[in-house]
Amino acid sequence: MNKLAVFDCDGTLVDSGANIFTALSGAFGEHGIAVPSPEVSRKVIGLSLVEAIATLLPEEERDRHVLLAESYKRHFQRARAEGRVEEPLFEGIPDLLDRLEADGWLLAVATGKSDRGLTLCLDCHGIVDRFVSLQTGDRHPSKPHPSMVEQAMADAGSSPETTIVIGDTAFDMAMATAAGATGIGAGWGYHEAHEMLEAGAIAVAAAPRDVFSLIPGKEVAIG
Repeated sequence: MNKLAVFDCDGTLVDSGANIFTALSGAFGEHGIAVPSPEVSRKVIGLSLVEAIATLLPEEERDRHVLLAESYKRHFQRARAEGRVEEPLFEGIPDLLDRLEADGWLLAVATGKSDRGLTLCLDCHGIVDRFVSLQTGDRHPSKPHPSMVEQAMADAGSSPETTIVIGDTAFDMAMATAAGATGIGAGWGYHEAHEMLEAGAIAVAAAPRDVFSLIPGKEVAIG
């Protein structure tokens, strides 16, 4: 079986929290809804869009969640068209991808982003072709459902025993556990280490350079 490393995107590969909060603020403001604080909002990053809004506004009806999700998309797309979207790679991510590939790992992404948003994000950094499988919220149930990881494993010819999931939220780690894969927390992202550990992470890396040494059977960190 092939070895597969499945990455979350927002908060793991790229730092997109500010863009997400700006679009969320625009959508909520457009509909006269008080905007949750950045600290509250960042806790739903990683969920698919409708589910994220539903988590923030549990008292609202499903139709309202869908309406707000569409508004969020418009605000985000307008910001991108105006050149106001910045999604920089976290420091150390290119080196981590290089090290994994050199060690024989295939790479994949599992994210709540849309197909379009993910492709634009990865293409902007010239890394879209490095991933053998791109799984998004457009075609799967929201995390922590294991569907995205299961499809990535099918695409890559890997198994749960040869798959790791690297993500910065409890949703990522619970998804990994549900798929039978190994979850490694990205401590540079949007959830606290204890949240990821409680959701099933075997360990939490403080920085991308630390991930490789946390893979079962590995002992040497990048650097």
